[in-house]
This record gives sequence, structure tokens and C-alpha cells, in this order.
Amino acid sequence: MFRRRLPLPPFPPGAVLVGGAARDWQRGVVAKDYDWAVPDPAGAAQQLAAQTGGSAFPLDEERGYWRVSAPGGIQHDLVPLPDDLTADLRRRDFTVNALGVLADGQVIDPVGGLADLRARRLRMVSAENLRADPLRAWRAARFEATLGFRLESATGAAVRSVAADLVGGALALPAAERIRDELHALLLHPEAARGLLRLEDLGLLALTLPELREGLGLTQGGFHHLDVFHHGLEALHQLLARRPDAPLPLRWAALLHDVGKPRTLARDPQTGRASFYGHDKVGAALAAQLLTRLKLPGDDIRRVSALVGAHMVPLPAGEREARRFVHRRRDLLPDLLSVMLADREAARGPASSEASRRAYAHAMSRVLAALEAQPAPPAPLLRGEDLMALLDTPPGPRIGQVSRALAEAAALGEVQTPEQARAFAVRWAQANPAPV
Repeated sequence: MFRRRLPLPPFPPGAVLVGGAARDWQRGVVAKDYDWAVPDPAGAAQQLAAQTGGSAFPLDEERGYWRVSAPGGIQHDLVPLPDDLTADLRRRDFTVNALGVLADGQVIDPVGGLADLRARRLRMVSAENLRADPLRAWRAARFEATLGFRLESATGAAVRSVAADLVGGALALPAAERIRDELHALLLHPEAARGLLRLEDLGLLALTLPELREGLGLTQGGFHHLDVFHHGLEALHQLLARRPDAPLPLRWAALLHDVGKPRTLARDPQTGRASFYGHDKVGAALAAQLLTRLKLPGDDIRRVSALVGAHMVPLPAGEREARRFVHRRRDLLPDLLSVMLADREAARGPASSEASRRAYAHAMSRVLAALEAQPAPPAPLLRGEDLMALLDTPPGPRIGQVSRALAEAAALGEVQTPEQARAFAVRWAQANPAPV
């Protein structure tokens, strides 16, 4: 059953609403992205911009593609109306996207998309269409998770065939940026973990995040009841349950926090117990490597790598240690705590207990209290020039060392005045002589 249909948006002259917005209108879902086929894209774009208070600009002037960015994050894409609209719709990926809506509400449905919408069924228009743009295979997994539909069997088989041909080189991989955008559309949904599992089932994860798959079947013991791969997915799920507005770098960090475990595995020859020493640092490097391959922005890559690299840092046992924790990792907070909690909540092995969970929560509360008490680092009590004059030391790494030690002492409340800072700096320099 469909929800009650929403009112149609204002139509540009002679326009047909196509694609996802036409699908969502049938489902009673408010769209944010509208695709229009219009006789005059440039003129229609200018008219829409004036009506909505948005801005119009060409996407591809040679082909006549235009876009309007309107207030509220609404986007309108306008392309020339084809001579044969039905033939154009038949070239689309899935039947539920091969719909057109006219201004009077009449629906153009050449391939049975309405029936598939009612059945919550995701069915390809044709296998040839999937192969014409292999990115549509990733889109199938995303639509399953985000629309709550189910791939019909022939479409699932066709997607697996596309994946096999991509692995074998018979088809060319889509551009990394396009795969990244599909992954991000999936990761931004509450059912992201389920969508990633579907990518694995369809043979697409090996083409996307092969490093993540290395954890399949790798048991851990201790606090963990899942293998490394499924633990990462569960950590993502736990994160989204607590922080549904989590930014993308935080979602990536939760998913990839243990990606370094397979490459650091060691087993005790007597007990068979697994250990993963250094997996945080190896994981930070692997996360940076795979996200660079997917062409994420550099700042996002550095953020994810830092969170993965810090997720094993012990939580503080007291208030002073909590202040030090905040001082040393302020730039990563509170996101680091979110990754650590998702990691902990994704583990339900034999070593887990309600008492250990309460102790972990109490330690996190200490950090949050320290962060609330000191949301920004205290202003420096001495400048670099002051330290150079005080210690009779030229600019260089030595002054940086003293400056960092002094900043931590100030954050811990051990020094509060310039006089105390000068005394601390002299004592620290004497107790920590520079190497000869």
C-alpha cells in the first residue's frame, strides 16, 4: 500500500518529473532531489530559481543540463525532454525509477514500476542496462537498504554477474568517486550496516573495501562474540543507534576501527588465543590507504585515521587522568568516545559483564566531565620567546618539548600563573635534559 500522495511540486512549462522523485511521490515521501525533463532546460532553470529563491547554473552547457540549488537543500536537475520519453525511461536502472509524472498527475509507466513499488520489489529494467553502467550494481544494494525493498531473484543474479565480470576484468570499474558517492549515500542511512552486508552477499564488497573483508571468519574471543568483519559492522550499527546524526568520518571510523586486526594476528601456540598488538596503528594506515583510494577529502581521511589510531587508548581511572586524556586528545573528542563506546557495545563475548560495562561508562563520564569543565585549552602562560629567554635556548624542538609539557601542566591545573609556569619550565628542563 502507498501512503497518501503528496501534492505535486510546481512543474516547469512542459516538464515531466522522472526518476527518484517520481518514485518517491508515488510512495508519499518528500523528495529533496528533483529530476525534470523539459523542453527548455536553461529557461526552466531560471524560472525555478526565481520561484524558489535559489540559484541556477549549467552542469553541462553542451548537452543542455542545468541545476537549481534551492533553499532547504532542495536540488532540481533539468535535462532536455527526449523525443521518445518512453524509450528513455526504458534505459534506466530499475523499474521503480523508470517512471514519469505529468503535471496533471498522469503516470508514465512503461516497464511495470508501479506494480513493483506496491510489492516493494527492486527489479532491473534489463541486464543490459545494469552492464551499461556497472555502478548500478552498487545502487541495487543501496536501494534495498534505504528503500526497504528486496531484489527479485533475476536482478540479484544479474548484479552478481556484473560483480564477477568486474572482478574478472570483462567490465571496467566505475570511477572511484562514483563508488564513494554510492557508499556515502548508504553510510548516511540508519540501515548502513545491513547495506554493507548486502554488498558482500552480492560480491561487490571485494571491489570496494577488500581490507574490511580480511576480517571475515577471524574469531577473537575475550570480549568479542563476532568475527572481526561482523564486529566492525555491528560497531557501525551501535554508533548509529546512539548518534543518528554522526558525520561521515565518524561512521567510517566506527566501521574501520579494527581493520588492522587481520594483519597483526598472532596466536599463542599453547592456548591458541589470538592477539592483535599494534592493530590500531596498522588500522590507521590501512584506513588512510583505502579512503585515499576512494578519493575522500584529505581532512576526512586524516580524521578517520586519527580516530582509528586512538581507539585503543585506555580510559582514565581518575579525575586527573581524565583531564590529561582531554588535553592530549581534545581535537578528537567527543567523536573518539563515540567510536570507543560503539566498539565496546558491539562486543558481547564471554569476558563481557554488566559490571565491566558500568565501569566503562563511568570512565567515559569522567572524560565528558573533564571536557565540559575545560572545553577549550587554557591560554598559554608563556610564549615561545619567553621560554627561549628563560632557558637560554635557541628556537627548535627543545622549546617545543618544554612548551607542550607546560601546556599539559596548565590543563591539569598544576600551574596557574606565569610565575608558576617559569618555575615549572626550569624544573622540567632540568629533569629532562636534552640529548647530547
